[in-house]
Amino acid sequence: MPEPTHPPARRRSAAQPFKPRFTLSLLYLLGSFFVFALLLVTPALLEALQTLPEHLSPEEELEVARSIARDTLRPRLGIAIAAAILTVGIGAYTQRLPGLRE
Repeated sequence: MPEPTHPPARRRSAAQPFKPRFTLSLLYLLGSFFVFALLLVTPALLEALQTLPEHLSPEEELEVARSIARDTLRPRLGIAIAAAILTVGIGAYTQRLPGLRE
């Protein structure tokens, strides 16, 4: 009886594994933007915390904090964006950011 012939084994292609580099880059960019924005706003908020009158309600304090943060960050928004882009760019170039390494 002849032996059954098997089809030739398929060679699996060496497909590259999925690496979400673009998504991770955006997440790093967003996270570093928030960190830099917070660093730029914190001194003004701390100064306002020391000078706020005691008789304000929590809602009024929150509104004052929002307006101070908005007024402080608006002219410095470009600095926060540039610092975030520069930080993520350098981190990606030097391969220090997890998920963006080759």
